[in-house]
Amino acid sequence: MSTTTTSPEIGKSINAGGLMTNYHDMGSGFPVLMIHGSGPGVSAWVNWRLVMPELSKHRRVLAPDMAGFGFTERPEGMVYNMDTWVDQAVAFIDALDLPQVDLVGNSFGGALALALTIRRPERIRRLVLMGAVGVSFPITPALDAVWGYEPSFENMRSIMDVFAYDRGLINDELAKLRYEASIRPGFHESYASMFPAPRQRWVDALASNEADIARIDKETLIIHGREDQVIPLDNSLRFANLISRSQLHVFGRCGHWTQIEHAARFARLVGDFLAEAG
Repeated sequence: MSTTTTSPEIGKSINAGGLMTNYHDMGSGFPVLMIHGSGPGVSAWVNWRLVMPELSKHRRVLAPDMAGFGFTERPEGMVYNMDTWVDQAVAFIDALDLPQVDLVGNSFGGALALALTIRRPERIRRLVLMGAVGVSFPITPALDAVWGYEPSFENMRSIMDVFAYDRGLINDELAKLRYEASIRPGFHESYASMFPAPRQRWVDALASNEADIARIDKETLIIHGREDQVIPLDNSLRFANLISRSQLHVFGRCGHWTQIEHAARFARLVGDFLAEAG
């Protein structure tokens, strides 16, 4: 895989259960593990770059590229599924010798955060879900388009238009950067192998059992954009009803990119939640 050392997307590298994992490590204090979403050309840096500096003022922020994404290695024949991603996440915090972390998951990362919390509850202190997958729902046209992305500038521009409520955030330069990221060697091959059509089955595969979700006893913050076209707001309403120790914050005039469209408010909200005692 060809990379350049000048890219801000490339951070540190660590062996997480045999997988050389690219990750960002900022700040000090109780660790918070931030898991990105599944858009084409995504990486931990792309997803969290606007909020990591603020959160790292009081916390140790860890943001890895999950298997199949970003600059984490892509071994030939790797199977991308929830078992793979949960195992990588556990191996990652093991490799850093962290007995427990707070967990923030965005979209696909929210589904992974739920599964990790259910399977290894002793490793998680508090949980934040943002625009999360993780329950079964009829796939939206926007999510179907995102997962079915075929590389072209025009396709990337079209997909990015559905992510944000404020179209002013989307311009040709940003779309060009994301398109170029999506065609780096090996990137699209792994991406295309994750969610082939028909794609409803992958929504269902990422879903946790609702009875297991209801047994989560962690303090949980649930965040969603009211105008999200990719993941329905109803998902977060269901999480709020299932998880007894949860609170729900809905951002108005906001699509699927809460951490980008409302970066400062998102960082304050999450930072204050994670700073609470108990």
